[in-house]
Amino acid sequence: MIETLNGNHEIVNYHGNFKIRVHLNDENEDYPQHWHTDSEIIMPIENGYKAIIDQTTYDLDKYDILIIPPGELHQLFSPPSGVRIILQCDCTLLNSLSSFNSAFHMFRPCVVVTPTNMPSIHKDLTMLIHDITAEYFSTQLFKEASAYSMIIDFFTTLGRNYISRKDNNLDTQDHKQQEYVDLCLNVCNYINDHCTENISIDDIAKIAGFSKYHFSRLFKKTMNVSCYEYLINRRIMYAEQLLIEPGLTIMQVAMKSGFNSLATFNRVFKAKNHCTPKEYRALYEINGNCATCLEMDRESANNG
Repeated sequence: MIETLNGNHEIVNYHGNFKIRVHLNDENEDYPQHWHTDSEIIMPIENGYKAIIDQTTYDLDKYDILIIPPGELHQLFSPPSGVRIILQCDCTLLNSLSSFNSAFHMFRPCVVVTPTNMPSIHKDLTMLIHDITAEYFSTQLFKEASAYSMIIDFFTTLGRNYISRKDNNLDTQDHKQQEYVDLCLNVCNYINDHCTENISIDDIAKIAGFSKYHFSRLFKKTMNVSCYEYLINRRIMYAEQLLIEPGLTIMQVAMKSGFNSLATFNRVFKAKNHCTPKEYRALYEINGNCATCLEMDRESANNG
């Protein structure tokens, strides 16, 4: 299933501009520790499956759903026989939507949806995975648009349920829970818009109307990531987009992304993406060339 593995970095080879890939995987093969910049959804449909993420083992039963955010190191282990749906999608599809920009970090290091732990949405998510798979392998017009809309529906359903579950764990009065969730999402949107500027956690806490300590604690509990980590991740995401543009040096990318030094940029970029900015740019160029070649091959076949 892994077509291109550069060290432990999997490069997902999409078909042209359709940035979703679906595998009906029945291989009796384990996959070594790897990561990718794409989100991944795994659902066994015959027998189980096993994954190790962040040193935690997840044993999936039939129709359990595992969601792995981008950048997470993971290993996969198959049973002697079985089938599972493995769906990967380019996160730029979701990151263009402000809500996903703000909330996606809550899913780290992964989310497991089962009939027991999330009974209110498990059936809906299972049906969406089946419907996306059917569209992916169909020859229908607008199948890309249909599959994209269902991907958005999938993560919207998951995100709303996940936030609701987080609400119930907050040590605040009921009437304050949604207020604090909304506050944190608004802060995230502010960071999204100003991440390249010289802003600090003190500045953000003042905007939120809390002390730095109370705000930091509330943000981490609500978003499952510290405010500082969220800010750095947003700067890295911005840098990733700049790195694919020709004509900018690595230093220029660092400065435009809100980093004050090249050394800091290189260090935090490698910590998140497991490769340097220079290596990331090279990997993207390889991936882009692969996609171009696949598209040219298909066009040649059609013309032939």
